[in-house]
Amino acid sequence: QVRLVESGGGLVQAGGSLILSCAVYGSISSIGLMGWYRQAPGKQRELVAHITRGGTTNYADSVKGRFTISRDNAKNTADLQMNNVKPEDTAVYYCYGDGPRYNYWGQGTQVTVSS
Repeated sequence: QVRLVESGGGLVQAGGSLILSCAVYGSISSIGLMGWYRQAPGKQRELVAHITRGGTTNYADSVKGRFTISRDNAKNTADLQMNNVKPEDTAVYYCYGDGPRYNYWGQGTQVTVSS
C-alpha cells in the first residue's frame, strides 16, 4: 500500500525557517501533482503550494516569496522550504500526491510559529 509521510514540523520562531519533507512509501508507478496543504483549527484546508512532475509550481498568495516547493520524481519525495515564517503559518501541514488511480494524503505534521 502507498503511504505519504510528512516530517519536519515543529516549533519555530517568527522569521525563522524550517523544511517539511514528504516521503512516499509503498509501490506506486508515479505521482503526478504533488502539493502541500495546511489546515488551522476552525479553518478549511487550504493549498500552500503544488508542483507538477515537470516542475511547474503554484503558491498561495500568502506564502509567495517565502516558501519553496520542490520534488524528486524518482524518489517520489516533496519538500517545502519555509522561510520567514509568520504566526499565521501555524497549522497542520499535509502532503498530497495524485496517483494513477487515487489521491493520497499524509497524516500531517504540525508547524507552530511563535511570535
